[in-house]
Amino acid sequence: MTFEDLQLIPPILAAVKNEGYTHPTPIQEQAIPIVLKGRDLLGCAQTGTGKTAAFSIPVLQLMMENATPPKGKRPIRTLILTPTRELAIQIGESIANYGKELPLRHRVIFGGVKQHAQVNSLQQGVDILVATPGRLLDLMNQKYVNLSQIEFFILDEADRMLDMGFIHDVKKVIAKLPEKRQSLFFSATMPREIVDLSNKILTNPLKVEVTPVSSTAETINQVVYFVDKGNKRFLLKEVIEDKGIERSLVFTRTKHGADRVAKTLTSKGISALAIHGNKSQNQRQNALNSFKESKTRVLVATDIAARGIDIDELTHVFNFELPNIPESYVHRIGRTGRAGANGIAISFCDAEERKYLKDIQKLIGMTIPVEENHAYPLVDENPVKPEKQKRPPRKPRPQRR
Repeated sequence: MTFEDLQLIPPILAAVKNEGYTHPTPIQEQAIPIVLKGRDLLGCAQTGTGKTAAFSIPVLQLMMENATPPKGKRPIRTLILTPTRELAIQIGESIANYGKELPLRHRVIFGGVKQHAQVNSLQQGVDILVATPGRLLDLMNQKYVNLSQIEFFILDEADRMLDMGFIHDVKKVIAKLPEKRQSLFFSATMPREIVDLSNKILTNPLKVEVTPVSSTAETINQVVYFVDKGNKRFLLKEVIEDKGIERSLVFTRTKHGADRVAKTLTSKGISALAIHGNKSQNQRQNALNSFKESKTRVLVATDIAARGIDIDELTHVFNFELPNIPESYVHRIGRTGRAGANGIAISFCDAEERKYLKDIQKLIGMTIPVEENHAYPLVDENPVKPEKQKRPPRKPRPQRR
């Protein structure tokens, strides 16, 4: 199937071709016709499957088909709710690309920056609003955002909303939406809370399930290096230099770990920047732009900060530290091998992380090949944690007479 077979209007079809896309991904092929028919949709799909286009392309088309000349300021007709600033920006960029020939205005709002510019853009009138829950609720409470005329509602990355503690904010937003609307719900996993939420949002939905979170793309070549914790930084430098990697994304479990890795690589002459929740929005966006433009070779990120990163032709992803949640491994390595391209996922595993590796391999249903030919093989198989020093017994207090 090609995009021509999906009966897209000429401006959108031209924009899709301009992006270099000819054949829709499986989720696009299944979801776009459903949305164009006006049905609610429950999509189970992980990052890297093309779901942003799966909901933005048909919604843009429906908005054009149902367009009526606005009287006064443009009302917000479409709301796209997403968990992170990076993902909101990425969705905004996709809408700009697919809808560049359409007379529709979109805006992206998120927290972590001053609201003045966002408020000004909203007051000029917006057709499509992409937002994170916290900032959206703030602006709603200040009467800058009115959701009474929403026709299309998209909740993206619902499971991440739950993980980040945004689920109550999401429910507050949903309570302000008109009952008559078309709703699209996307989540990589379907825990009980997410299923319950989807039942409240959707009306008689059709379900599309593509590459569940327990699977990894066949285009990604996975390998694991067993290495002592203290030698990981030396091994990372060696592998990046030996492979001649132009750009790589490195994952750590903590913010401080991301800073340490970036600092170490920079000191060794490898340009690296870190992004995590302690960085300002401008710092994170500047680091991401520098990485996209190949000015920075290595981007070091935590899981939450990296959500929504979409880099074309990213060949290598490193797990400097294995995630303690196995599903996070699938999300991490899904940053490479996108849209049918080949990718390489390299994981460093120390003795304490063997249990994480076991859980990951159980989830993805495969044993990850081991690379034994490297300069820093694992030596300390059973690291002994230092015992807590016992406090000396307290001296008895002298009794008062």
